Amino acid sequence: MKAALLILVALLALVATFAVQNPGIIVVRFLTFSGYSSLLVVIVAAFAAGVVAAGLAALPGFFRRRSEAGAAARRIRDLEAEVGDLKGKPGGPTLPAPGGAP
Repeated sequence: MKAALLILVALLALVATFAVQNPGIIVVRFLTFSGYSSLLVVIVAAFAAGVVAAGLAALPGFFRRRSEAGAAARRIRDLEAEVGDLKGKPGGPTLPAPGGAP
């Protein structure tokens, strides 16, 4: 996580440096719309759009991992309850003592 944050800060510094060194006014055209804007605004907007697109692309994996973690937690809870039931029954299987001695 720390490495990802450092990479993000370095990338932001590069984008900011590029944007500040290119302050000119440009014509922005999209389909039938056109207008004048600072190159700085266009660069920052494009970078922000890329960050949002990357975040949206990561959402399915995030929800899949979250679902798998919930299923694993439920399975662990069920197995712990089963072990507790087995320990409480007389004549059931006994677990070996810690250290390997029977």
